[in-house]
Amino acid sequence: MGSENFGTAILRASVEFANLPALIKPDNNFRFSYADLAARSEKYAAALRKLGACSGDRVAVQVDKSVEALCLYVGCLRAGAVFLPLNTAYTVHEMAYFLNDARPRVVVCRPQDAEEISKVGRLAGISARETLGSNGSGSLIGIVDEQMSGAPDEPRAADDVAALIYTSGTTGRSKGAMVTHGNLASNAYALKSAWKFTAQDVLLHALPMFHIHGLFVAANVSLLSGSSILFLEGFDVNEIVGLLPSATVMMGVPTFYTRLLQHPSLNGQVCTGVRLFVSGSAPLLPETHREWTRRTGHEIVERYGMTETGINTSNPLSGQRLPGSVGLPLPGVQIRTTSTETGEPLPPEQIGMLEVKGPNVFKGYWHMPGKTADSFTADRFFKTGDLGVIGEGGYVSIVGRDKDLIISGGYNIYPREIEIELDALDGVVESAVIGVPHLDLGECVVAIVARAVGSQLTEKEILQKVSGRLARFKLPRRIVFEQELPRNAMGKVQKNELRKRNVELFSHSHRPPSS
Repeated sequence: MGSENFGTAILRASVEFANLPALIKPDNNFRFSYADLAARSEKYAAALRKLGACSGDRVAVQVDKSVEALCLYVGCLRAGAVFLPLNTAYTVHEMAYFLNDARPRVVVCRPQDAEEISKVGRLAGISARETLGSNGSGSLIGIVDEQMSGAPDEPRAADDVAALIYTSGTTGRSKGAMVTHGNLASNAYALKSAWKFTAQDVLLHALPMFHIHGLFVAANVSLLSGSSILFLEGFDVNEIVGLLPSATVMMGVPTFYTRLLQHPSLNGQVCTGVRLFVSGSAPLLPETHREWTRRTGHEIVERYGMTETGINTSNPLSGQRLPGSVGLPLPGVQIRTTSTETGEPLPPEQIGMLEVKGPNVFKGYWHMPGKTADSFTADRFFKTGDLGVIGEGGYVSIVGRDKDLIISGGYNIYPREIEIELDALDGVVESAVIGVPHLDLGECVVAIVARAVGSQLTEKEILQKVSGRLARFKLPRRIVFEQELPRNAMGKVQKNELRKRNVELFSHSHRPPSS
């Protein structure tokens, strides 16, 4: 398990479950069997070899979600190449950075982007540029269709790089995380066991395929298990509610769940056949967790992961699921908290830097040996950059990002602690707490609040309600109201964007409060 090409592990499962449907497109009842996946991904592997992609070569892919795109991913692994998925929202300027940094052998893009990608590709010295459309069009399809079957999968060791995933780059230029075949295998098998996936499961898949949640969690676990995937192009509330009776598992980001809760037809009867709801990629509000249970009778399973580590923890399938907690470490994963000042391990119940060690942890950052060295401790724990606490029974809770820590007047303030109090108020949909420059205090606490429709809650009222629950130094100096909080493609609140918007909030001493 983990000492081979991970694509071969998917192939082995595809042979075992050959006659079962791997992918189902509900809109046209299209069914793609595991036998189809084995045959088609083999042809993709052959096509990539023909295009010059050898073991260790990067294959950059910026295409829309489709069955063919998933076959390209599996085929890339089987060819021994390194899969490099890129967000379809990236601009040409951003693509130029990724292509120059990763130097892929092959670039696959959407037909409509071919001309611009070709230009930046040539400047990066990339000669092989092919296209792949969501409807099965594109130049790559022709090459794939011409290939003969029969070539064996390229041997790969557990420590060989399988994928290059670029981080969001909120603290600087994006870094390429080198994810190995062993990383993919260990995480997929651990989740398959923890969440008890079987060939009887039907996964509702509305996540994008350029992110680890949709690709390395949802797809990998399902494909190893022989599960069927209801393969949706994107998230549509009405479509999801209509398909829930056909599913046994749904994975999503918190935004999926908050939007589904607004649908009048969501109830326990619709969810009767679902055994598992999973949420990740961003914190799930305890209020959302409780309301989902009230409406459907199901408790959402939260888990904690990141690009560099895959999934680290999960609330148990059987056992207590604590709202606001991301659960317990997966088998083989070690997690500890350390002092942000000294780096020394902390006892339970104390907030500190979360550090992770295990077979799920990535190899390092692409062409960044210095950054890689700085990201690991002497005993090879990875510094996640997340602040958290390990509570009773080993349950892990995330407090915030280390970079989100606010130091105001010499006090350390953890935004999540304040957000929990604000989010619990009637009339508040959600909040984000940030630090902004302040001449006297260094940084000042500011809360960005999205109010419920029709709510007239004021800044003064909010501060009065939380003043008895938070120490005075933690109280926001300002409440700024926004219709909704800015998010990235995976639903994470973009605090860096909020900081930019409010960086001059205290530059004028007599600026009036918002209302």
